[in-house]
Amino acid sequence: MDYQAPQDLLAHKVILVTGAGDGIGRVAATTFASHGATVVLLGKTTAKLEQVYDEIMALGAPEPGIAPMDLATASSEDIKQLAEVLDSTYGRLDGLLHNAAMLGDRIPVEHYDINQWMTVMQVNFNAVFMLSRLMLPLLRQAPAASLLFTSSSVGAAPKAYWGPYAVSKYAMEGLAKLLAEELDNTSAIRVNIINPGATRTSMRAKAYPNENPANLKTATSLMPLYLYLMGDDSSAINGETLTAS
Repeated sequence: MDYQAPQDLLAHKVILVTGAGDGIGRVAATTFASHGATVVLLGKTTAKLEQVYDEIMALGAPEPGIAPMDLATASSEDIKQLAEVLDSTYGRLDGLLHNAAMLGDRIPVEHYDINQWMTVMQVNFNAVFMLSRLMLPLLRQAPAASLLFTSSSVGAAPKAYWGPYAVSKYAMEGLAKLLAEELDNTSAIRVNIINPGATRTSMRAKAYPNENPANLKTATSLMPLYLYLMGDDSSAINGETLTAS
């Protein structure tokens, strides 16, 4: 996407990013911060979040928050407590980027381990629902808020052998479209889906071990689209799925 984001696009905005310790989430968090946002970094590995924190501080950007949480085991009570902390600390959320995801095995459903299936569904869908549900009051407190869901081509059209990853992303897209319709004209929250496409990440390498990562686009190249949808320039966009070119 050929979008040139103003340097102060996200000034004074508070944005929660899940999966902020690695890959697209890490790049999105630092990019949002570089454009003025106060970013709350959610991820399961504290050491990785601390590295992103240091990277953001080195930019001279607003001090980020750190929210260590393993979405595979997170309960609604854990997420409710996080919402309460964010409310008392910031008073609102201007943006929420759902980026954390788990790939799982790429095998036929009839051979899939049931416990692993449940774990992938928990990370990629149940936790996404709980975060969306429990952060909505904070998003409503913002003058204009953006709720962004990171999906996949197999989320739009599930493919054989992609197991719970495809099913969870398909369900997540359904949730996003449902929320977009419910919140349209009843709130200042817009809801959209991003399909990053083939990107140079560790998850992509796991899914396609024989692929040459040098032939893939980088997470940094996706950021114009992420900035556009998180900033106010996309205020009229709701319920859309945008694919990174």
